[in-house]
Amino acid sequence: MVQNGKIQTVDAVKWLATAVQLVGYGMKGLNLTPYNIYLFFLGIFLWFAVGCMWKDKAIMVVHVGAFVSLLGGYLNS
Repeated sequence: MVQNGKIQTVDAVKWLATAVQLVGYGMKGLNLTPYNIYLFFLGIFLWFAVGCMWKDKAIMVVHVGAFVSLLGGYLNS
């Protein structure tokens, strides 16, 4: 949302997180491991931050779950 001609911080973080995740998906498709995993971790962190800014527990919980799942798979590989 734009207020007083400025983009709110949460919107900037949200769109950055979205772009990071999309690049991560593209890198996964190109089999660019482990770089895609690093982007997924960054995207998860950024989306968790958005959940905190919005005080949205569902967004926070799903990204904690995604982090645990991704970390488990990464450590197990």
